[in-house]
Amino acid sequence: MSDTGGQRHASDGFGVSFAPLADDAGVLVTDPIERHRFRLFTSTSPSLSPADPSALRFPVADAVRFVTEHVDLPSVVSVYVRDGDGRMLAEAAHFADESFDAGTYELELCAPMKLYLRVEGAVAVTADAARTRIAFDGPTEVLVGGRSHHERPATTVTTTDDPTDVMRVLSTFSSALKTTSVERSYPTLRGHPPLVEVGDAVSIPAGLTTPSTGVTIELPPTLKHAYVAAPLAYYLGADLVPGGTPRIVTDEGFEHRLETPRGFEREVERVLKQTFLFDCLVRTEGYYRVDLHERAAVEPRVDLDLAALYDASLAERLASTLSVPYRTVRDQIPEWKLTTHVAPRPDNVELLPFAVNDLAVVRTPQATAVPTSEVQSTAVGEFFRAGDGGEVRSSAATTSRAYVQPETTDSLEQAWMGHGTPLGASKTTKAAFHNRLDRSPAPDSIDIAVVCNDARMVDERDVVDGVYGSRDELPFDVTVSYDLTVEELRDLLTTDAEFLHYIGHIDADGFECADGRLDATALDDVGPDAFLLNACQSYEQGVALVDAGAIGGIVTLSDVVNSGAVEMGKTLARLLDRGFPLGNALDVAGDDSALGSQYAVVGDGGFAIAQSQSGVPNVCVVRRVDDDRFELEYRAFPTTDRGMGSLIIPYLETNETHYLSSGTIDTFDLSRDELAQFLSLEVTPVVVENELRWSDELDVASL
Repeated sequence: MSDTGGQRHASDGFGVSFAPLADDAGVLVTDPIERHRFRLFTSTSPSLSPADPSALRFPVADAVRFVTEHVDLPSVVSVYVRDGDGRMLAEAAHFADESFDAGTYELELCAPMKLYLRVEGAVAVTADAARTRIAFDGPTEVLVGGRSHHERPATTVTTTDDPTDVMRVLSTFSSALKTTSVERSYPTLRGHPPLVEVGDAVSIPAGLTTPSTGVTIELPPTLKHAYVAAPLAYYLGADLVPGGTPRIVTDEGFEHRLETPRGFEREVERVLKQTFLFDCLVRTEGYYRVDLHERAAVEPRVDLDLAALYDASLAERLASTLSVPYRTVRDQIPEWKLTTHVAPRPDNVELLPFAVNDLAVVRTPQATAVPTSEVQSTAVGEFFRAGDGGEVRSSAATTSRAYVQPETTDSLEQAWMGHGTPLGASKTTKAAFHNRLDRSPAPDSIDIAVVCNDARMVDERDVVDGVYGSRDELPFDVTVSYDLTVEELRDLLTTDAEFLHYIGHIDADGFECADGRLDATALDDVGPDAFLLNACQSYEQGVALVDAGAIGGIVTLSDVVNSGAVEMGKTLARLLDRGFPLGNALDVAGDDSALGSQYAVVGDGGFAIAQSQSGVPNVCVVRRVDDDRFELEYRAFPTTDRGMGSLIIPYLETNETHYLSSGTIDTFDLSRDELAQFLSLEVTPVVVENELRWSDELDVASL
């Protein structure tokens, strides 16, 4: 069912749209590319009129006007209040109570898309644990503007396979930066680098300009050096040039060597992380003057004037921040979202824009070969442990693959851009990323297709059918199909949908259907954006779906026991429904299941089928301290649209501190009542005594 009525306003398919709510007084804001929605509730049913987006201080794609006495938000989100000159007056979050006399105000809402409200008059912002209200002193005209987090590359550049040419082309990536100030540490101010193609000559479109930062990175002219340095060069707005010794130099005489005893790759990683951290600390002197946990921890340790660094040039800040030993700040660097292992082959340069867009750490693949028999041994063990006789979802012979185990990293996710089938990392292809760029605007609902092609597996069907679309604020359209024929499954696979959850059998010949097999390698085009193929040995069929148009999916590497597969299917469905990206969902579910190592991600592991209720998906780890005290470890998972540099504030009544939202945020000491109140704010996974549970099913009183 759609929430929208008439009066839809949108500038194009890549902006946002505004429409009156069909079943309440208010406005529905929709991002049709990212499939995000947000509701603004008003005092009376609003009449929307188009407005000039340039009337707002910050850039927006679309804007409307309407009259209301108040605007209510469906949840608590941070609201930044600025005056007519852009000066920040307050940051209102949970339990806020802020009032402002008559004047001109612009309010920024940290919603799933960027939203700004501009009003003339008195304003009051109040919030409890569940909702936020923005109230005025009578009927007031409100201008609301928004823009999508969706980013597209502005152009395509071409390089030869010569490393010097590759370095020249990678230097153009910084053209996508929207600023060279410390604010580029916000993900919304780092644009998507240009796409890259390999050709017979270098071609850089006229008008493509890079910032003048005075920073240069000298490297031996090899693909390995160029690929590893690409994210750092992008973030620093640096030119990559051939040189004998890897080093950073600035036009002010600063030099930092990148070849150290710890190795070139590790030093590049350290410089990227340390520079990024200090930019996040210094930016609190700018547009968002918030109490940042990491700044409070680092500032007493260093002899730097962070306020003065805000107005310094990028080169000056770089010299100052790299004067601090890495060990001094190591514990405050957020867990990195992604490490991407990129083989130094000429064709892989076409994958680098996507790794850099995630601000990934790039490494040269170092992996250990893993025998197929070792991978299968886990499945065999689970077979004998299963209490239901160990029925598996396939009787097909084992597929022979070249498995590899990437080296350990401290990132939340890993992506593999090399030969072999990786264990513990997404198998990434260029097709997956281009399929995401080609994603078309969606209808009002999120379409989920559940296919059960074996009546013996209806237990999983029954479970997942009740999970998808269980959120009131998001419209899902879930269809369930049974025992499809080859032709019926082919039709379904070529129909547009956000997600396919397949339950049944797959073997070397394809998907088992009522009248034969459907081989996905024979499909030229598929409709679902993402998928879970919960069947034995579904890896090859999943890769084929990505090659034919899907963005990513979760597959199996071996035979899986039916009872374990049902539990994995249930857990994955709940995590995906709550906004977890594919890779993070598999990591969380896999930690809770003996079958976790038998599942893998193919394509873009950062893709999510739904928005998170709190902005970024999170997991709470609860440990009992004594009869009435608990330790809550709060872990956040950055997403594509809320990547490295995003802020988060856990909604605890005693907390007013912001954190960089990646990995373990902090550990909080709570009473039983405080823990119960916090877990009631949203449905989220909770780990108790190493068991994955859900906040809406957890009886805190019994812990």
